[in-house]
Amino acid sequence: MPESPTGPHPPRAPYMRVLNALAEEITTGRYGPGDPIPSEAELCERFDVARETARRAVRVLRERGLVITEWGKGTFVSTSDQRHQDDPASDQPAE
Repeated sequence: MPESPTGPHPPRAPYMRVLNALAEEITTGRYGPGDPIPSEAELCERFDVARETARRAVRVLRERGLVITEWGKGTFVSTSDQRHQDDPASDQPAE
């Protein structure tokens, strides 16, 4: 199942609403590097979605390298250093 549907229609999956809103807030600077993003409970209330829907959106953000989750602490916006650590291309020497 593709993460981003193709075609003229906007995404309708509830997790995509949460994902797109958080990604936009991160890229526009509402949440800066190291800042916590809202908890699952807060996302559920804000977007009126189930907890698994909020988890899925955060999981995709984590897979994209935009956030990191620290067990027992929360989920935080990644720093550029943390993003490069997870990027296999960053291990390549510069040409």
